[in-house]
Amino acid sequence: MLQVDGLAVDYGSKSRWSNAVTGVSFEIRRGEILGLAGESGSGKSTVGYALLAYLRAGSRIRAGRVTFAGRNILDLPPSELRALRGREIGFVPQNPTTSLSPAMSVGRQVAEVLRFHGIRPPNGVQARVVELLDSVGLPDPAVIAERFPHQLSGGQQQRVVIAMAIACEPSLIILDEPTTGLDVTTQARILRLLADLRTRIGSALLYISHDLGALFSLCDRVGIMYAGELVEIGTSEQLLNGARSPYTRGLMASVPRLDRPPDRRAALKGILRRDALGEGCRFAPRCPSAVDACAAIVQHLETVAPDHSVACSRWRELGASA
Repeated sequence: MLQVDGLAVDYGSKSRWSNAVTGVSFEIRRGEILGLAGESGSGKSTVGYALLAYLRAGSRIRAGRVTFAGRNILDLPPSELRALRGREIGFVPQNPTTSLSPAMSVGRQVAEVLRFHGIRPPNGVQARVVELLDSVGLPDPAVIAERFPHQLSGGQQQRVVIAMAIACEPSLIILDEPTTGLDVTTQARILRLLADLRTRIGSALLYISHDLGALFSLCDRVGIMYAGELVEIGTSEQLLNGARSPYTRGLMASVPRLDRPPDRRAALKGILRRDALGEGCRFAPRCPSAVDACAAIVQHLETVAPDHSVACSRWRELGASA
């Protein structure tokens, strides 16, 4: 469905650019849920925006190709990009409060998506708006449609944004940390909603999050990013039972679990410092399994098994995680 090849994104200015994403390649298959995880600053959200060629000022896509429906999204003119966003690829941003206009009712904002893309529902736009709000689990959708964003809770606002993203029934939806800032109960409801959407409208999802528990419970496959690079990708089961990257293992060990005491020795040490990245493995300065050669060896994804790849020159020696 969507193929990413060698994506590279920089931040900065004409006088100095720094790499935010370097050589990232993966595919999103029709109808699947692919997760993208990593610490803050790993580049996961930058990838999500770059897939739509939608980047803030002071950023550029330096290299790569994003192929969707036979077209390279990065080469599309602005008019075709506007038609693509929302109609063929939906997007759910991290913060619904800043994504919704405070001056318009939420029903009108959902209707704007339909009108912009020329969608004329047989039963009328307003009826379709109520139907969409109902489909994302909002109570009394006709009443909710008349309300303004500030009159809704954070969870309700997020559901409105999801309703906008699915309004045109796109074949792919990109979600950038959609449960950030929500309470645990609301997070669980949003995750159930996302799983239901895949079944109901057949959309593939790219779910970007730092929450590994949510990713492994929802996603078919998960990619792990570090310092702008994809360091491991595999099915949820493969990573849970046999992660090969020391970074993936450390990230998983950092997640509190009820079935075992915290293992401080296995958790990640230090912080990501982009100014200290060397020519070789970017994780080497923090890696408990690094040897001197790691700092000089450029890492590339290697196939471990079908659907499972890792960028670590020592993965055969280190074996699978327990």
